[in-house]
Amino acid sequence: METIDEMLKSDLTDKVVLITGGAQRVGAMTARLLHAAGANILLHYRHSRQQALSLQTELHETRKNSVVLVQADLLETAKLKGLVEQSLEQWGRLDILVNNASSFYQTPMGTVTEKHWDDLIGSNMKAPFFLSQIAAPHLEKQQGCIINIVDIHAERPMEGHSVYNMAKAGLAMLVKTLAFELGPDIRVNGVAPGAIMWPSAEMDEVTKQRIVSRTYLKRKGAAEDIAKTVLFLASNAGYITGQIIAVDGGRSLYL
Repeated sequence: METIDEMLKSDLTDKVVLITGGAQRVGAMTARLLHAAGANILLHYRHSRQQALSLQTELHETRKNSVVLVQADLLETAKLKGLVEQSLEQWGRLDILVNNASSFYQTPMGTVTEKHWDDLIGSNMKAPFFLSQIAAPHLEKQQGCIINIVDIHAERPMEGHSVYNMAKAGLAMLVKTLAFELGPDIRVNGVAPGAIMWPSAEMDEVTKQRIVSRTYLKRKGAAEDIAKTVLFLASNAGYITGQIIAVDGGRSLYL
């Protein structure tokens, strides 16, 4: 039986984590926290090479040769296999897959193009599915897990974001479907952020305040809140699968 100290400890020593979209924002904070718990990180990026290199340098100051960068456009399905192969070549294993990469922007009805559809559905649902399928045999060997970064708007739509809403709803169902399909050897869970980090596109202060006012905690969250939940699901949640944890300050109660 585990001691109290062992139960409270988040130990990922020598485990290998693949994080998509890991160079910035929530992905970067997740990489920092899982790395601090002992994990080796395969850090995926698409365009953010400088940020990825900077993060790799930062983490290597703590532990050398513990972070490998891999560039890929996740919309190119044929290249997804290379991400998993890179993990196996470097460390001979894969323990945890964090499907974090996501496109996010408005698509008001009447303006949606097929390019919008392919990008939003591709990054938020299609790529996580095919990457999970490729990774599954290797995760199974390690009794590993998959963690999807979903969104509270997977349950109720956000105005003007029709395609994104549908894509995240599909990602939420992917959590449940994969937990069903891949158990008992692979756990699959999700984290659904609320008001954590404002989008890169300009957002006026009135809109920000309205969003914050609809949380029960009356404040915006931080990337650390998501990263700590991912760490919990990766290291201290051995009897949890098929679940999506909302990290939103209670905002989903208003939706």
